Amino acid sequence: MKESDILLAASQMIRLHGIGASEAAAGRARSMLGQGDVEGFHTWKRIADAIHDLARQKPGPGETES
Repeated sequence: MKESDILLAASQMIRLHGIGASEAAAGRARSMLGQGDVEGFHTWKRIADAIHDLARQKPGPGETES
């Protein structure tokens, strides 16, 4: 899966799940692994990591963007 697709999926997960997006993606990764879908696991792990990265880029309450 291309990086642009990973970022798009991460953005969609954030819109759907808000602050729970990273955990939702991690849950899907675990589900894929439980089903023996290693490729699906790695895809959802990449999405979870991208969600985490996107969340770190946004300023938190009381912070300003640099």
